[in-house]
Amino acid sequence: MAYPGYGGGGPPPFGNLGHQMHMMGQAVGQAMAGMTTTTGYFGQPQYAAGDPLWGYFSAIAGQDGEIDAEELQRCLTQAGIHGTYTPFSLETCRIMIALLDIDHTGKMGFNEFKELWGALSAWKQHFCTFDQDRSGTVEPHEFSQALMAMGYRINHQTLSALIKRYSKNGRIYFDDYVACAVKLRALTDVFRRRDSMQQGFVNFMYDDFLQCTISI
Repeated sequence: MAYPGYGGGGPPPFGNLGHQMHMMGQAVGQAMAGMTTTTGYFGQPQYAAGDPLWGYFSAIAGQDGEIDAEELQRCLTQAGIHGTYTPFSLETCRIMIALLDIDHTGKMGFNEFKELWGALSAWKQHFCTFDQDRSGTVEPHEFSQALMAMGYRINHQTLSALIKRYSKNGRIYFDDYVACAVKLRALTDVFRRRDSMQQGFVNFMYDDFLQCTISI
């Protein structure tokens, strides 16, 4: 069964996207040139000094050797992934960490950071495809096209609700674009896992519903 609203055509929020990390990896390598830290934190494995992301990660991670939402926000703001140097959304950082946080510490280790960075690179390329005027934002009609390209088939009311939730002054910025796309994919995955018979509907107990959605 084809699930309405399942984003099968666009870049996944996280996954094996190593080849798509190249562009941002180069930028990080240039920004962090000269950093050769290889010492791991508290038993973490050591990484080759030639890995530009390890230098970036170790410069931003706290003494615990992990990155929390506030540290990730500073990292992404300094990297300029937003397209400007305005602060990257802290709420989006929390959402992304929650989806990667397997051990429920509220933080990311280096491997999780690399996975996230690759996903963000893919999202950025996807975003730029629909930012036709190169304004660093997408307009509602461009946003609708982007969702369709990801494979989502949502009705007008749902689209209007998403635009209202994620737009600022009628435009969607990159960090809000990522937050929306990741939430849509995560919620759809929750739905698909529960719809084992592929009937297009599921039943939730109240507490079960909260547990499935509260961290997304």
